[in-house]
Amino acid sequence: MVNELLYALDDAMGDPGVRCVVLTGTGDAFCAGGDFSDMSAGGDPGTALPPRGDYADLLLALTRATKPIVARVNGHALGGGLGLVAASHFAVGITGAKLGTPEIHVGLFPMMIMAILQRNVPRRQLLEMMLLGRRFDAQEAVSLGILNRAVVPELLDETVKEIADGVISKSPVAVRMGLDAYAAQDDLDLETALPLLRDRLTACLSTDDAREGLMAFMEKRQPRWTGK
Repeated sequence: MVNELLYALDDAMGDPGVRCVVLTGTGDAFCAGGDFSDMSAGGDPGTALPPRGDYADLLLALTRATKPIVARVNGHALGGGLGLVAASHFAVGITGAKLGTPEIHVGLFPMMIMAILQRNVPRRQLLEMMLLGRRFDAQEAVSLGILNRAVVPELLDETVKEIADGVISKSPVAVRMGLDAYAAQDDLDLETALPLLRDRLTACLSTDDAREGLMAFMEKRQPRWTGK
């Protein structure tokens, strides 16, 4: 599944007709995490697609995506599934969903997930989450910065659509350049990040969409984006 997700993300990023990606699960869970029996057996991928990467590569692909990714958390998100939620740009979960890192209960630790979660979750809460393996609900996930919103199941699709439509209404090139810049500066100190972002702003100002957006603002009309 990790391998197929990498292929799907590559396809979506390369398709100009795709403006936003929604990641969700089938059935009652968003993603219950890795298969422990598969891990103990050596992890044979058993896929017809040539290997493109592993779970670490998938997390990198999500965080570096230049099109917004919305996690539609339709049920429990545990272990590796929680990592997918935290690596997405937006995340909306149903109130009945449980989230957490249960790896500690079987003598493992959420190593790769930790790198993603520490970008969202305060230090003490993250350590408690990983060392105790405690599950928490969607409302607590909002307070921890893992979910944007927690909604009743009946409002899940409506809320996801609201976010996706909001992103789609913006300039495609501005969104792409903005997400690319966000990923580039994420681990930089301020002295390094600001000059980089100054250059990225200059590049953004030179686009047709920026010129159209500024003109539309002055003419008090809706902009007509071309994605250039």
